[in-house]
Amino acid sequence: MADQTHVLFVEDDDVIREATQLALERDGFAVTAMPDGLSGLDAFRANRPDIALLDVMVPGLDGVSLCRRIRDESTVPVIMLSARADSIDVVLGLEAGADDYVTKPFDGAVLVARIRAVLRRFGHASGGDKGDDHAPEVSGGVLTFGELEIDTEGMEVRRAGQPVALTPTEMRLLLEFSSAPGTVLSRDKLLERVWDYGWGGDTRVVDVHVQRLRTKIGQDRIETVRGFGYKLKA
Repeated sequence: MADQTHVLFVEDDDVIREATQLALERDGFAVTAMPDGLSGLDAFRANRPDIALLDVMVPGLDGVSLCRRIRDESTVPVIMLSARADSIDVVLGLEAGADDYVTKPFDGAVLVARIRAVLRRFGHASGGDKGDDHAPEVSGGVLTFGELEIDTEGMEVRRAGQPVALTPTEMRLLLEFSSAPGTVLSRDKLLERVWDYGWGGDTRVVDVHVQRLRTKIGQDRIETVRGFGYKLKA
């Protein structure tokens, strides 16, 4: 297991849990599968997995609450699994700190591709697929935008001299904006560059992460350009 990417999978449906676990293991992942949120939290604390797959509707501690608990303790990547594409499920999961979501029923190959895309963003190898890190190329040094300072070498952010805690996905999003200040970036372009989507994705993922980033670096620092996307104020 030491050389494998370790996945925590929390799903209460026995058939889905067992079938997905087998499929992931065939692709080279080590999987810890749990049937409810409380046992999932215990397994997370005991094993410190490389990534967590959390179904929204699990007993004991629902997936959104579990995501919040994990995010309080770690920046490990989290993918939410939802039985439907309802906005409330998607947004609640993302607002809780999830990095991405997949709608059930899902194709095993699609799930593996999404897992590997997330892991590449976080700098992990995944199930034997080393891949390339698609982090945006940003010149070294400290970028300053008013009271906001971005150390692109140390991967640290300060606002008015105080450190700002960002998840890796939020950091990648901010680096993408800061590499082209004043330039409007479309949601589709951000999905491609930050989330590594080689296909169309749900732009709500971008919108929620932008809102989360705004609360940390300042609401007026990232401007919405209606009908086009977002830009970092230079």
